[in-house]
Parts: sequence; C-alpha cells; structure tokens
Amino acid sequence: MTLNTLPLSYCTNVHPGLTVAEILQKLDEFTLPIQEQLGTPLAAGLWLAQPVIEEILSTPDGIEGFAQEIQNRNLTCYTLNAFPYGNFHSERVKENVYLPDWSQPERLEYTKGCARVLAALLPEDVEGSISTVPLGFKKFEHAPDFSKVCIEQLIELATFLKQLKEETGRTIRLAIEPEPFCVIEFTHELIVFFERLYERAAEKQLLGTVREYLGACYDVCHQAVEFEDIPGSIRQITHAEIRINKIHISNAVELDRPGENAAGRELLAQYAEPRYLHQTIGSLQNGDLYRIVDLTRDFLLDPDSRLKETEKLR
Repeated sequence: MTLNTLPLSYCTNVHPGLTVAEILQKLDEFTLPIQEQLGTPLAAGLWLAQPVIEEILSTPDGIEGFAQEIQNRNLTCYTLNAFPYGNFHSERVKENVYLPDWSQPERLEYTKGCARVLAALLPEDVEGSISTVPLGFKKFEHAPDFSKVCIEQLIELATFLKQLKEETGRTIRLAIEPEPFCVIEFTHELIVFFERLYERAAEKQLLGTVREYLGACYDVCHQAVEFEDIPGSIRQITHAEIRINKIHISNAVELDRPGENAAGRELLAQYAEPRYLHQTIGSLQNGDLYRIVDLTRDFLLDPDSRLKETEKLR
C-alpha cells in the first residue's frame, strides 16, 4: 500500500452549513486562513449535506457554478464526507447521524448526488473518494433483510459510479467508515461484510465493478478507540483485498487508570454533552473491554467496579 502525493484535506464537517452560501462562507472563514497559516497546499474535504447537494443539483448550472467557486478560492477537492446526511450541527445529533442508513433509498440517492458533484470538482487525472456511514447504528432495530438490502444498494451504487466514470472520465470510489457501535465497527466485521458483498456481486456478475468502486474509509481514531492494532488491522484489510479508499487522521483522548484519577475523570466529563455521541471504551486489567455507547457524567463521577479496574479509557 502506498500513499499518494495529494495534499491533506481539511474536513469541513466541523463547521455548520446547510446552504451553498454557508459552505462558501465557512471556507472563507476557516479553510483559507488555515491554508495560509500552513504555507502549503491544502485541499478541502467537503461535507455537503443533503440540502446542499439538492440545492446544487436543482439550480441551473449549479454544479458548474459551485466548482467555479471552489476554483476561485484556489482550493482543490478530491473527497467528500457523505457520512452526515442532514444537519450535523443541530441541538441533538447523537445516533441520528447514522440516518438514513444503507437500507434506505434516501442514502443511496444522496450518495449518487455527492458523486455527481464531486465529479465536477476533481482536478484532472485525480481519483476521488466519498466516505459514508458503516451501514447503520448497531443499537437500532433492523429488519431481518437489513444486510441484504444494504448490499443490493451498494452494488447499485458501484454500478452508478462505473457509469459516472464512463460519462465524465472521473473515477470516484465509496469508502465505508467503521465506527464504534455501528453495524460495522471492528476490522473483522468489515471483512465479513465485504465477503458477503463480493459473493453477491459475483452472483450478479459485477464482482469486478464492486471491487473497483467500493472499499473502506480507515479512521485511525475509531479503530484505536476499539483498542485494535492499527498496522495489523490495515494488513488484514488489504489481505482481504478490500480497497482502502480514504484515511481519516484523527485522535482521541486517553486516560490512564481512570478509577484512580478523579481529576482526569472530571476533565473528561466536559465531553458529556447533548449534541454528539462520545463512544467510550476501556481496557480492563484482564484484557476485556468495557464499552459505553455514550459518555455520561454519572459514569465518570460515580465510577463502578469495572471502571475502577480499567487500565486505559479511550
């Protein structure tokens, strides 16, 4: 596996924006100053929520106009974050960020729209990627055929991306992003799912297309929070012949021996807030994992016996 020479992308989902005007404003306010401070080229890893994609696609010359706005700012874009579908900055996001899931047609159509827009943003001779939700949230109740429907929709997307390449000359690949407490969170779950995906694609004589256009988004923070061995995990994925189409370089907070560190727990308690999930996993002395779907103040400030036995909390 090799890393290409493209500049790093600054992921813009950290800033709110549900209209094209708001997206451009945030680029001017944050992305351009960051590029200036770095003194090196910086790409924009755009988050374009469904309302933004709809605005671009429904406006006459909307795609061309948006692409020109990006070019006018001397920014490049070769990847989109299509994980959050709606308002990622509403008062309460939490588990709603995983909706719609990959069994729902809205997720498929939104992702197709993202690909259409990205095709116009890509520089010449550069391949693009779109990161997406790992099927859905594991804690939700899913229909018995959930995985089967997800597979069918993903195969349809792969076929669409191949057609888009034929129409535009632009190669764009989907990157499924494992995340704690999602349907796909561990490396072995990713591999098992892709085995099923490949099996079904082969039945439909579309295995080559699926292998070419579907792969993984590897978020080093997500897998580190799971206490996975990152180099070993990547080797397993590549050995399973799953493309890594995108990598997220991010980090998480780690607290050593939290049961003995009241001050550290108090600092962590600031992350117990109403907007986002803060999946938290601890490594116990016996090697087991203590898994908390969302951080709470009670969990931290009134530690139970398992937290007192935890060696590291991430």
